Amino acid sequence: MKTRLVKVGNSRGIRIPRQLLELCRIAEGDNLELQPVREGILIRRSGHSTGKLEWSEAYAQMAAETSEADEWDLWDAVTADGLDD
Repeated sequence: MKTRLVKVGNSRGIRIPRQLLELCRIAEGDNLELQPVREGILIRRSGHSTGKLEWSEAYAQMAAETSEADEWDLWDAVTADGLDD
């Protein structure tokens, strides 16, 4: 995904596509941290060490987004069947 640096008053800014903001759970007014890295600039929400979801959050998000939500309901039974032991 590409964007362009634009002039905002005496500063510069970037326009971040809505889909990317939603994916990263960034909303207008959120505090962000900027960190220089070898590849460029890392942007992340303040107070969050990683962009990773907890397993329970990831499971809930996948279940809500998939058209096979009924199949995800069976996930708990499959993970507790003892086959991984």
